[in-house]
Amino acid sequence: MSYAPVPSRKSLSEHLVRTRIAGDVATPRENNRSHYRKLADGDRYFWFGLEFGDRWTDEEAVLRVMAERCGVVADPAHRAGQDTIDPALTIGALDRAAAKLRKAADGDQRVLFATGHPGGLLDVHRRVAAALRAAGATVVVIPGGLSADDGGVFQFCDVAMLERGATLWHTHSPAPMAAILDALEAQGEPLPDLVFADHGWAGHAAQRGLEAVGFADCNDPALFLAEAEDTLSVAIPLDDHVTDPRFYDPLTAYLLDAAGLAPQS
Repeated sequence: MSYAPVPSRKSLSEHLVRTRIAGDVATPRENNRSHYRKLADGDRYFWFGLEFGDRWTDEEAVLRVMAERCGVVADPAHRAGQDTIDPALTIGALDRAAAKLRKAADGDQRVLFATGHPGGLLDVHRRVAAALRAAGATVVVIPGGLSADDGGVFQFCDVAMLERGATLWHTHSPAPMAAILDALEAQGEPLPDLVFADHGWAGHAAQRGLEAVGFADCNDPALFLAEAEDTLSVAIPLDDHVTDPRFYDPLTAYLLDAAGLAPQS
């Protein structure tokens, strides 16, 4: 199978903006501000398995972190209309994530892949898992028979996901990751050295003290707050479900190349 060529930083930035992975994204400002407010009000659905206590009860403080680390409009008076993700922040986070992947490959680490956004990001995770396996890292195989949130927790193409009724589910829940980590511990298996994930899968892993990298949209503030607190290693800002999952191919090519894991022709 052929994939997108490795883009330069400039061409990747242009691609991210053109496909609305970054730049003027589809998620409206109203949705972003609603999620920031709900997180600040203590709605755990938006905590992604992290424990914030009373540290982020100010919606404007959440907004400041999101402006700094994701690139949303910083003006608190901007409450409706267009919002943004800064492509330079996306690429910078990809570089930091690449360093974690390179460390995993060099150290023969155990890496767990998981996604709550299979419709958008499954192939990104799959390709990174395959590249790490080829480079000598160990991709964690999850225990069988796991369940969470009225569904099964299964692994397809080396990536853990939630399945219900023969359908892969979009989920923010931390429960599937909790099921995996609890089962590994119960079986006496070592926990992952690195978790490469998104949503509550990444948040719960980070809360458990594991090194975690997570993709996060501009309406998902929890992972960025966790990164600001040094709980999560890297939060990668991007629209996590654009109109065509192939739009993520240049991003994946850049990430693997930056990590020294790009397939050799």
